[in-house]
Amino acid sequence: MDYDVIIIGAGPGGIYAAYELCELAPQLRVGVFEAGNELSKRKCPIDGKRIKTCVNCKNCSIMSGFGGAGAFSDGKYNITNDFGGTLYEYLGREQALELMHYVDKINLMHGGQGTKLYSTASTSIKTLCMQNGLKLLDASVRHLGTDINHVVLEKLYERLRRRVDFHFLSPVEHLELLQGGGYRVYAKGKEYTCTSCVVSVGRSGSKWMEKICRELNIPTESNRVDIGVRVELPAELWAHLTDELYESKIVYRTKKFEDKVRTFCMNPKGSVVSENTNGIITVNGHSYEDPARQTGNTNFALLVSKHFSEPFKDSNGYGESIARLSNMLGGGVIVQRMGDLMRGRRSTHQRIAESFVSPTLKAEPGDLSLVLPKRILDGIIEMIQALDKIAPGTAGDDTLLYGVEVKFYNMHAKVDKNLQSCHEGLYLIGDGSGVTHSLSHASASGVFVARNIAG
Repeated sequence: MDYDVIIIGAGPGGIYAAYELCELAPQLRVGVFEAGNELSKRKCPIDGKRIKTCVNCKNCSIMSGFGGAGAFSDGKYNITNDFGGTLYEYLGREQALELMHYVDKINLMHGGQGTKLYSTASTSIKTLCMQNGLKLLDASVRHLGTDINHVVLEKLYERLRRRVDFHFLSPVEHLELLQGGGYRVYAKGKEYTCTSCVVSVGRSGSKWMEKICRELNIPTESNRVDIGVRVELPAELWAHLTDELYESKIVYRTKKFEDKVRTFCMNPKGSVVSENTNGIITVNGHSYEDPARQTGNTNFALLVSKHFSEPFKDSNGYGESIARLSNMLGGGVIVQRMGDLMRGRRSTHQRIAESFVSPTLKAEPGDLSLVLPKRILDGIIEMIQALDKIAPGTAGDDTLLYGVEVKFYNMHAKVDKNLQSCHEGLYLIGDGSGVTHSLSHASASGVFVARNIAG
């Protein structure tokens, strides 16, 4: 065998699997194959001046490369079983939390020291939410910030690169079983063999993952897709929540359809950004620990989860079709004032310029009601009006709504309690497996599998 262990994907799951293998079994030969570039070479060409919109790079530096899609996120590690995935269903709640705390310690050892750990424990905000038909989920949140998150990843890479073979710009084209055990990986016209294989391809690898599961006869079931908008408003309106909690995961059940709408990825004094997933431009958000890089706005996503039953199975395809419609109408991300949406009119460049909220992302003014299905849009409007009761001003006319935000989840691949597929030695982890949906859960799954391999 060329390697004892091959890891496909250098996102959080792959990184922490490699880290733990080096700590527990340094004698093992480990190779990591990544479709994107190393961290220092991950550069998005959009500069806001010469290049203002996505140019559809062959490998999106925002979505792929060392650190995965989380490399340019705001570095929030939510230590909780209440959201972020279902890892606890395989490991148990106690062990899942222990692994997340272990990942947190690794981050602190590699540049994250001094960052704050927020908690929803004993907060009066939970009562305020309950009084207004909202539910605040329990969590401890380590906020690294996009800048410190980058530092942590740099230090982890420096630690690992001397002990692990990294193959960047090397997307795995094919994975096959070997007779007698082990696996063969095909990348950039070459073949590599290994005894154990850890697949951690993240959400951007969803189509590749579906293909591999079909070829290897790994049972799967359809997962959900989250569809919604990113809200941007003056930071002062949410300061009483973000100063205490930083990230507040709030859930609302709509009165009209009883759908659940939730806040996601809150970025106090942050920026709205666009990202490219399989050629589709969607919206996201970042925030920084460095005060010099902070803005006067706070942004967060409002998402509606849609689960589908037979005969429809392509939840990601449904989300993609809505995102493509947004791209068709706006050339990318669409932005609309709340007041314009409620009055049934599109936003214009003039109305955006006259708004009291200055957008942090250059997006095309438009009408989100022409993009989002009515049921989803009605739920988002209901939630904004509910949030207005705990943070007055949220439903103001000048609040900006960017669309669309879509969170794609991989088809849920069947794995056992060790996160091992039906093939011995083939582990499916991170967001690519459909089991995890967050940095902390994906990282913890990597540590767990590495310990299993190391024995």
